[in-house]
Amino acid sequence: MNDAIDAVDASLRVWRDAIDAELSHVASRDAELPSRLRDAIQYALTGGGKRLRGLLLLAAHDALGGHGDASGLAAAVEVVHAYSLVHDDLPCMDNDSMRRGRPTMHRAFDVATATVAGVAMVPLAVGEAVRGARALRLDAAATKQLVRALMRASGATGMVGGQLLDLEGEGQDLGVTDLEAVHGAKTGALISAALLMGGIAAKGTESQLDALRTAGNALGLAFQIADDVLDATESSEALGKTAGHDAALAKSTYASVLGVAPARIRSDALVAEALETLEALSLRSGPLDRLAHFVAARRS
Repeated sequence: MNDAIDAVDASLRVWRDAIDAELSHVASRDAELPSRLRDAIQYALTGGGKRLRGLLLLAAHDALGGHGDASGLAAAVEVVHAYSLVHDDLPCMDNDSMRRGRPTMHRAFDVATATVAGVAMVPLAVGEAVRGARALRLDAAATKQLVRALMRASGATGMVGGQLLDLEGEGQDLGVTDLEAVHGAKTGALISAALLMGGIAAKGTESQLDALRTAGNALGLAFQIADDVLDATESSEALGKTAGHDAALAKSTYASVLGVAPARIRSDALVAEALETLEALSLRSGPLDRLAHFVAARRS
């Protein structure tokens, strides 16, 4: 899937490489981490991935004319995303054995290590966000705003709350409204926060930040719909994770509720909605457009 982003815009590879370089140092910066925990976190952070959330942050920062290197902030968002995947895969959650084409952390290490490593990654993400803000010479108020946005997207009103709703929905016949409540929190919140943080780092106005947040919510849902369709139509080899896992867990998905073709139409409409929101405040840019179209173009 990295190649798919490169196909959309090869110039994004430079940004992705910068994010990867930051991620390679996150675990080693904390000298107090036990070695096994450090190895596990390093495993989670350097196992590939699209880096879509980090790229969206950098694209938003660029669209608002931000100065300096925001890759540290992008890495902070990716640390939170990686933590969510580690916990998502645990036996008490989705009980998955493959992620990004290799064993999930609890398979490569053990359940206890994966559980603790996921928790440890949250303060590491905060430290990375603060470090990224300092690199951009942002003041204390902006730094606080960035950390608040990241943690709000991670907590009870974001990923954690969405994960709980997702677990409660197993075996239930959910409608589209219910699905959007689940995935607006579980998936959309962090994508929205990535765009918002890019805008904060670039010192955007309140109206610009609101537009980025709104566009991010739409892109987050579009991304999840595309993910549901791919889970239902692609092989494990193509996905790099276990295909058909949602059906095995009796989860309602956009593909099962709407059907594959209508789900794709809904995803495309959400991407168009996001771009219209950005257009209204002249926030559309080459990288943001291409990343949005990457979300729309994810097909089986």
